Amino acid sequence: MITELIKIDPNDSVEELMSNYNLIKAASIIKKGELVAMPTETVYGLGADALSSQAAKKIYRAKGRPSDNPLIVHVADMEHVEMVAADVPEAARRLAKEYWPGPLTMIFNKTDLVPYETTGGLDTVAVRMPNHNVALALIKLSGGFIAAPSANVSGKPSPTEARHVQEDLNGRIPMILDSGAVGIGLESTIIDFTEETPTILRPGYITKSMAEKIIGNVCADGAMIAIDSRDKPKAPGMKYRHYAPKAPITVVMGDSDAVVDRINSIADTASKSGKKVGVICSEETLLTYYADEIIPLGSKGDELSVAKNLFSVFRKMDERNVDVIYSESFKPEGLGAAIMNRLLKAAGQNVIRVN
Repeated sequence: MITELIKIDPNDSVEELMSNYNLIKAASIIKKGELVAMPTETVYGLGADALSSQAAKKIYRAKGRPSDNPLIVHVADMEHVEMVAADVPEAARRLAKEYWPGPLTMIFNKTDLVPYETTGGLDTVAVRMPNHNVALALIKLSGGFIAAPSANVSGKPSPTEARHVQEDLNGRIPMILDSGAVGIGLESTIIDFTEETPTILRPGYITKSMAEKIIGNVCADGAMIAIDSRDKPKAPGMKYRHYAPKAPITVVMGDSDAVVDRINSIADTASKSGKKVGVICSEETLLTYYADEIIPLGSKGDELSVAKNLFSVFRKMDERNVDVIYSESFKPEGLGAAIMNRLLKAAGQNVIRVN
């Protein structure tokens, strides 16, 4: 299969994009039950008709994704939410009014319109409205419902640029829409509204405090970040190792000076054993490390830059063929909760604590 890479200007309005020849072509591909990689504000998604069981199966095959890992249904208006969700609580409507379009996914009981292949066999459906004109126009043109997990091989770092999608899926899908680098770089926050109290299953840009300002009490799933938690994750996809570069990652947690000392010590040991060592750090500590490849994520005072660069830095470590990676940790508060969730998932919870 030849994969077309098509550049689409994200600054065009949704109305302008709906008359774009290439986007109309992309929509026709989706209507035929095939796959198109599309940009969103979070990461690039691998889009297919969410209401087609066969199209959903093609997503799982292209990604090598476990079939019990639910797909998120992307919509462009609230009317379509009502068609896939059996009930939408008032609290969810308030959140939607505040944060949609945006990096927020909400889980509801599904209607019969949504096949079990899309929901990973569950009676619930995850729904979001992306804040990206290209994605919104494509959703509208293709029928209103696009299932779109991240457009990468399952387990690898999520793609934040079209070239990342090419690296993973070239020859596996018909088309990639290239609208440049994404704005956020981490997948959406997921909030489950089928629980008695709305529960965050995956942290993201929309934080717990942001949600609570709109709807009051919100729970956080105990398995979201906890390193030694025995809690069973409520979302099936959370039980799989995700976001990982090829080299194993160890996250070092503790006081900043102690973290630097420990990373330098274990990096030196690894280097002496013949391994090429990568270190992931902040801009503030960049010059304190000694390793083959040292890549900063950004300033610890700018969580958005850290979030935006995380998956890209993982891929850079792959490009530089490191054998092991040691990473600093970040405060698990606000957007830092999402950063640590992805970092710990990538590390397979491999953590060293220092004082």
